[in-house]
Amino acid sequence: MSVEHGMHIGFTTLVVVVAGLVAQWVAWRIRIPAIIVLIFTGLLLGPVAVLWGGLLEINSEMPGFQNLIGLGVALVLFEGGLDLELREFRRVGSHIRRLVVLGPPIAWGLGAAAAHCIGGLSWPVALVLGAMLVVTGPTVIHPLLRHAKLNQDSASLLKWEGIVNDPIGVLLAVLVYQFFIYSGDSGPGVQVLLDLGKAVTASLVFGGLGGWLIGKVYARGLVPEHLKPPVLMALVLVAYELANLFQHEAGLLAVTLMGLVLGNMHLGGLEDLRRFKENLGIILVSALFIVLTASLDVEVLKAMNLRSVLLILAFLFLVRPLSIWLATLGSGMRNSDKMLLGWIAPRGIVAAATAGLFAPAMVAAGYTDAVQLLPIVFGVILITVILHGLTIASFAKRLGLSAKHDGGLLIVGATPFSIALAQALGKAGISVKLVDGSWSALKPARLAGMDFYYGELLSEHAKDWVSLHHLNALLCASGNHFYNALVCKALAGEFGQHNVFQLPASHAVQNKNRRLERQQRGHIAWQPDANNTYLNELLEAGWEIQLTRITPEHGMQELESDLGDDWILLGSVAKNGLISLNSPEVSMTIRNEQRVIYFAPPRQRKPAEEGESSDLPSDATD
Repeated sequence: MSVEHGMHIGFTTLVVVVAGLVAQWVAWRIRIPAIIVLIFTGLLLGPVAVLWGGLLEINSEMPGFQNLIGLGVALVLFEGGLDLELREFRRVGSHIRRLVVLGPPIAWGLGAAAAHCIGGLSWPVALVLGAMLVVTGPTVIHPLLRHAKLNQDSASLLKWEGIVNDPIGVLLAVLVYQFFIYSGDSGPGVQVLLDLGKAVTASLVFGGLGGWLIGKVYARGLVPEHLKPPVLMALVLVAYELANLFQHEAGLLAVTLMGLVLGNMHLGGLEDLRRFKENLGIILVSALFIVLTASLDVEVLKAMNLRSVLLILAFLFLVRPLSIWLATLGSGMRNSDKMLLGWIAPRGIVAAATAGLFAPAMVAAGYTDAVQLLPIVFGVILITVILHGLTIASFAKRLGLSAKHDGGLLIVGATPFSIALAQALGKAGISVKLVDGSWSALKPARLAGMDFYYGELLSEHAKDWVSLHHLNALLCASGNHFYNALVCKALAGEFGQHNVFQLPASHAVQNKNRRLERQQRGHIAWQPDANNTYLNELLEAGWEIQLTRITPEHGMQELESDLGDDWILLGSVAKNGLISLNSPEVSMTIRNEQRVIYFAPPRQRKPAEEGESSDLPSDATD
């Protein structure tokens, strides 16, 4: 390889990685699924690479790229396996069994029939296509779940189906492909059964047993903490390659099983491993999606005809809904979940990579209509990712499977002040959940009919039953400053570092030898002296938590002038419902039409023409 060519590869890698991360940030900023932005980024980079004159070489047919796709998908599936916790299976296990046992063969049969009858493909090509499109895939499902904020049960169904069916679909496509390749030999069915047995054996040995042995080694401390994530990544790739050597395309099933085993061994430090894999997975998924779409040949899409278009529509509006309905018939699954599953089935990298591998091979083997595989699969990928990505949030809300409002506050610690804050926000239409391990401390909240959880927030039980998907900020207000810090650190990944807050410590805890540094806790809420004792004393003195809307006629300047010096700015609520808490450590911008939350002595209600809101109860606004 020439030095110049090496520079091209290095520059291309840099551009792809940076473009992928920028696309992820843009998607987060404008609040749409990242996969959509990644696809359009790739489609834009493709022509740019052509115009650049060779310096930028984006081509999915580059030597070794298919291997890179396999390794990337293996890591993503392993990360997905880590998230498949068996307690979720116990909660909605009967439905998951239907989706991963009955779902693939039904979807395969219906998809193959549609490909033959509607798409006009021969039965061998139709059966391979049907197998390829069984998969939905974690590379696209995870970003959509992060965006849609589904309830726990609905999210579990989509997550389990995507992660488990991904390797099953690939293995099925391989076996069907091999059946027709071997069809000229004697006993093709026997060969396929042998290959299936080898794939299952390889998965159990290299994935199941390998994962269990790794867990035992890690639990005994035979690998130092700083080496655990990179060593685990290397072992995942070793298991993937060994399983593939034993049986073609068994590696994906093996690494999924390995992740499932390790994720349920309750190893210490597993969150660090998950975070490492998630960070790596974001980079891999971003880069792979961009390269696949940037190198998409327009001539491939031109090979599509009217029957191909009708077939793609059939996969969306006929095959998928009918597959879900048949697989879950008599299961007791809610109709709303069936409707969501029947619509949401985006395909991703695995389907694209499988099509890129098998289409040329089948054409070479004499199946000339296999030239349609690539355009049909890429058409399904583009349409499902865009349509499902843009509609999942609104569709789930309409079905009642996600929060009606995007914003809300989780309060840990039931004190007189935190209960008063929850009541005031609740009356203003803001979602609030109160958590405490003391039944008596929760009594006022229970009597008021507030949303609460009695128990330990960091427990396994809370992970199953406390839904946080609709809340965007955390306030830890218990009397234990160190417990508050622990909860903030534990949930910072869920809410974001900038959205976790805790009350300041009492003066006794603020001395130098007991003080926690910023990286060890959440942001201090409101002001350095606003600890529990101080806030409860002000509440007893008659102070009230109030809300008012900021308008051009009555802005923050006017509000500060009305209140004087004796008040505390608690936070604000944006027009989209997202709540922000005030902190000396985090800047907070207040704009027109936002509602301001503050704690102040009671005062006479001002006339309406002064600009204060009149749309809230008198005890919740000034």
